[in-house]
Amino acid sequence: MSKIRNRGKNSNDDQLFGSDKIHQKLKDAITDMHYLLSRGYAEKSSLQLVGNKHRLNVRQQQAVQGMSASQEQIERREAHMIPFENIASETISIDGFNLLIILESALSGAYLFKGLDGAYRDLSGVHGTYKRVQQTEKALITVGQLLKNNTVIWIFDKPVSNSGRLKTILRTLAESHDFNWEIILDNNPDKRLAESEHIVVSSDAWVLDRAKRWLNLGKHIIEECLPEATIIYSK
Repeated sequence: MSKIRNRGKNSNDDQLFGSDKIHQKLKDAITDMHYLLSRGYAEKSSLQLVGNKHRLNVRQQQAVQGMSASQEQIERREAHMIPFENIASETISIDGFNLLIILESALSGAYLFKGLDGAYRDLSGVHGTYKRVQQTEKALITVGQLLKNNTVIWIFDKPVSNSGRLKTILRTLAESHDFNWEIILDNNPDKRLAESEHIVVSSDAWVLDRAKRWLNLGKHIIEECLPEATIIYSK
């Protein structure tokens, strides 16, 4: 993790996502996905059908998958979402890599994708190894300042390489900025988040479909603090 990187666009992302024509094609594909998912069709087969119909490549299909949801999923997520202004001083459990990488991507100028459920997603991912980037510290401090009145539990995937080093970075930042943070490395963070009694921060669909309460912190930060973010909308 000594080499500092950037988490920006892939070399062909402007070609894949940069035009109004492509934006409309993606919206049409999401409309089709929403229709199929709302009628009980499997996500994998629906995505294959929609991808073929709209001639989407793999990366475009990943974006459509992230932005899509069934009507039942949308209504469930909306019903369990806690507005930012209502979190008071409650404990917040954060899906660590999920939120951090979205914010790093936003700060790096990568494309972000706003789903039908209002949550933002990216196409970066971890892929077994986390690599710190130039924007890591800024992203973490932004979260800390917004949640300065809350106890924050950061939960990271323990099997991901460098998660231990990242834990050290967060602990150092918490001490220097007086953030009330606990950092946990867990072998199954999604299950822990889904079963948590705390307000959960994540944009992972599996977690959002199970969490008792969740905070769309990524949306709040991107829309309130990062006006320069490059966003593709689902509708």
